[in-house]
Amino acid sequence: MGLPIDDEYAALFTVGQVADMLQVQQAFLRRIDTQHVVSPQRSAGGQRRYSRREIGRIQQVVTMMDEGMTLPAIRRIFELQHELDELIRERDELAARLTALGQDPAGRPPRRPGPRSGRQ
Repeated sequence: MGLPIDDEYAALFTVGQVADMLQVQQAFLRRIDTQHVVSPQRSAGGQRRYSRREIGRIQQVVTMMDEGMTLPAIRRIFELQHELDELIRERDELAARLTALGQDPAGRPPRRPGPRSGRQ
């Protein structure tokens, strides 16, 4: 049985813990949430709780901002990455279905064995 810490999506970390880990201000974490760049889950009491995956995203945000990108630009990059991931998943599912049907996912007609000569 896995522990919650093993789940990269488990929301275990508070704003203060994440701010300390990443050496950023708590206000920065609140700002990227209100601008929908990285939106953590909420506890029953309404407090933000971050997963390891979200912490990784915040690290990406910090790096991109250090390179001069704005939060709206970063949000758009994340949206496009998500769309690309969905398209890749859909393509892979379709390729698997074609393969199961005996068709080449690349669209090439199936190879048919040609006549063989008995010569060696």
